Amino acid sequence: MIRAAVVGAAGYIGGELLRLLIGHPQVEVVHATSRTLRGRPVDGVHPNLRGRTRLTFSSEDQLGHCDVLFLATPHRETMQRMPEFLARANVVIDLSGDFRLQDTAAYLDYYGVEHEATELLSTFTPGIPELHRERLRTADRISVPGCMATAGILSLVPLAEAGLVRGDITVDARTGSSGSGAKAGSENLHAERSGALRVFAPTRHRHEAEIAQATGHVVRMTATGVEAVRGVQLLCRATLADGVDERAVRAAYRSRYAAEPFVRVVAARRGMHRFPDAKILSGSNFCDVGFALDRGASTVTVIAALDNLVKGGAGNAVQCMNVRLGEPEDRGLGFTGLHPN
Repeated sequence: MIRAAVVGAAGYIGGELLRLLIGHPQVEVVHATSRTLRGRPVDGVHPNLRGRTRLTFSSEDQLGHCDVLFLATPHRETMQRMPEFLARANVVIDLSGDFRLQDTAAYLDYYGVEHEATELLSTFTPGIPELHRERLRTADRISVPGCMATAGILSLVPLAEAGLVRGDITVDARTGSSGSGAKAGSENLHAERSGALRVFAPTRHRHEAEIAQATGHVVRMTATGVEAVRGVQLLCRATLADGVDERAVRAAYRSRYAAEPFVRVVAARRGMHRFPDAKILSGSNFCDVGFALDRGASTVTVIAALDNLVKGGAGNAVQCMNVRLGEPEDRGLGFTGLHPN
């Protein structure tokens, strides 16, 4: 059995990690830590786990050595404590933002502080199996990208790799309230969120830097909060290179993702489900990707959707663990999502 522990297990991402790991046939969760809930039953905070576990929250000083340590810890704090975490496990999978960007100047620009563990940045492998599977097979330090970054990267990389687009890329991102975490402020109260379409990052959302790093293009991103709990949907617009038509775009996606277990190319020509919709992906580890060309075929709009807590976070982390430890990549991640939902 794989002995796994989750640091920061009381939050939304921590709860999703526990849900997936408890359901994984090869994993034993040995610790789920919380600074304020030591000794309390895990299912008191994550009621969906009732009857599925007898775990209680432990404090971080109770952590022993384990096979895999998942970090659902805050940005900025994680880099300060990383040496401590690395000593606790054979494999560390970080879901904070501290080791996603390789450029320290970009980290300062987007996070507002100097990086405090620059010597460790190059030792982390990006937690995107679709791009870095071979590196992940031997990686002991893995950094899982942000939810909107994951959707943007998976939707744009096939075009960027094939040289089918040129110039800057614009990204219009919509996200549900769980993306702000369990301790979000008054902006996520029901009275404030219900019925709202709130632009909370008109420019320079930090995930645009991750997408730019992965694609090699300048990315300009806007993020809007919508009335949903789970889900991310991105509309990415790019200028096509000369001579590129719909057939070339379709071939790029088909060839890039034909063998991928968790990326689905949505190519229906009619019906209400002809473009990716986060609603039907709730609870699943899938990222759906589709596209549309304008009439002049000079620009392409790529649409991507995923569950921000699963493929945009905990599910991607478990997928990386499976790759690293030689498990079937889809083990523990087979849930398809709900419809209707």
